[in-house]
Amino acid sequence: MVDDEQSVARILQVILESLGYRVTVRSSSAAALEMFAKKPGKFDLVITDLTMPNMTGDRLAAELLRIQPDIPIILCTGYGESGIAKNAEAIGIREIAKKPFDANRLAGTVRRVLDKANES
Repeated sequence: MVDDEQSVARILQVILESLGYRVTVRSSSAAALEMFAKKPGKFDLVITDLTMPNMTGDRLAAELLRIQPDIPIILCTGYGESGIAKNAEAIGIREIAKKPFDANRLAGTVRRVLDKANES
């Protein structure tokens, strides 16, 4: 989970851990990229915010996919999806999650993305 707003990242961590997932949180795209590059096989899914300083979530996603092309990525945004969705799909992002988060909707999105990844 990558989000520069630590309170948002913490809420998502609590939700996902309550569902049985192990969650690693980073508040910086650069820190997340560095950690992922060292052990890409450690991660089954990446959830990243779109709007972050220094490196946006879509740029982070593109870098992660260069390292591991099949890593499922969910991009989170509070903005409208129209232009973002086209760019996200072109990069290889699996889904867009709308903020504010609803625990049930987030749980469904994560499960759907992981299930699709396991089908491949």
